[in-house]
Amino acid sequence: MTHHDLLPIAREAVAMGSRIIHSRPFDHVTAKTERDLVTDIDLAVEDALRTFLQAEAPHVGVLGEEHGHTGPTDLWWALDPIDGTTNFARGIPLCAVSLALVSDTTSVLAAITLPFLGVDYHAVRDEGAYAGTRRLHTSPVTDVADAVISIGDFAVGEDAATKNAVRIALLTRLGATAQRIRMIGTAAIDLAWVAEGKLDATIILSNMPWDTMAGALLVHESGGLVLDLDNTPHTSASTATIAVTAGLRQVVVNTLHQSFEDTQA
Repeated sequence: MTHHDLLPIAREAVAMGSRIIHSRPFDHVTAKTERDLVTDIDLAVEDALRTFLQAEAPHVGVLGEEHGHTGPTDLWWALDPIDGTTNFARGIPLCAVSLALVSDTTSVLAAITLPFLGVDYHAVRDEGAYAGTRRLHTSPVTDVADAVISIGDFAVGEDAATKNAVRIALLTRLGATAQRIRMIGTAAIDLAWVAEGKLDATIILSNMPWDTMAGALLVHESGGLVLDLDNTPHTSASTATIAVTAGLRQVVVNTLHQSFEDTQA
């Protein structure tokens, strides 16, 4: 069985997640850690998709946001049952069900659905990325003054103040040069929209594989770049997720490095 053969399974899994999200309102919101929420629907989606994926592809492990890693580690699913839980819990329709197939540390297949926007994305490595049947391409923007750039959520928990000083410096620098800055609240949408050309870059100063691995492949297959902080290609072991069009790579990387220097001055 090739990776491509698993695409129908992945697409059905995220569609199943969307159906569960639409099937009933959530009843409970719980704080997992400081300012990190989970709803009963997150848990219901992950439970259902784990059962489905393990039945359909028992040779593939599963890493889910809510229940950790089970099964093999050389080939595994990275699952976020609802990426953007805070948005979802507030009735903001920017959330996603995100699923990637990861070989060792590299995404080879992706499926993302946006339940409240009616958009489905998928990609297989070396076969392109798509929204439905429409092939995706990153934007042609090369001037930061024309760029719309999203920033990932602020850090919470231990050492959050230090981590967020970099984010504030980054917002200050980019806010002075980019056309617009956005904070969407879901890495899956940030990355999918870079792939689709709606955004020209996204800078996510963290890397939870369930959040990023599917969207990272969409960007890669759409002609964009996905990098770690040290400007090397993004993997599941990276410390950050920086997705950018080729023409903006240098200015985004330089601005990020300058923002780190600002906080150490």
